[in-house]
Amino acid sequence: MLRAYAAGLFPMAPARDSDAIEWYSPQHRGVLPLDDFHASRKLMRTVLGGRFEVSADTSFCEVMNACAAPAHGREDTWISTRLTGLYVALHDMGYAHSVEVRHDGKLVGGLYGVALGGAFFGESMFSHMTDASKVALVHLVAGLRQGGFSLLDAQYRTDHLARFGCREISAGAYHDRLAEALSHYSHWPDSFSLDALGEELRAVRAVRA
Repeated sequence: MLRAYAAGLFPMAPARDSDAIEWYSPQHRGVLPLDDFHASRKLMRTVLGGRFEVSADTSFCEVMNACAAPAHGREDTWISTRLTGLYVALHDMGYAHSVEVRHDGKLVGGLYGVALGGAFFGESMFSHMTDASKVALVHLVAGLRQGGFSLLDAQYRTDHLARFGCREISAGAYHDRLAEALSHYSHWPDSFSLDALGEELRAVRAVRA
């Protein structure tokens, strides 16, 4: 798994109950720029208002299962039971991480991915409450900036991610950026709380949209 990520590949399964793993390396890659990430003013008020409690690596399996759960318009998932086990193993090794968002103590949103060198490979996110996954993403970006990461791989550019500044770059450009990111050390932050990431959170550029 780690060698594949270092080579620019990411895995998906055909279905939840499949043991097969398919590897992807698209010709165009979605990348979220850590130095030009931006969010709406309304979202940033929510982030800085302390409505949600944000943590990391406290409920990795629960986040993965929530990401894999059926949703309206998506009855199946590429996050298979086998892949879940592999990511849990990576988490136990210190490579896979989750960001959790809670409201009144209940897990309502989050995301997970893989950290390697100065790169973070975002895999999936979920939301059971308005803005919960967006709050997780903003905290992730702030945490990666604080930890010295240089690449946030979003796999594909979507309309949703484009609102935050996600760009599509060629495979060649992506591999150049990946090689550079893997060449230096970064650290996963000890805390994703508002107090711990306050300075980086306030540095996120708020836009009117």
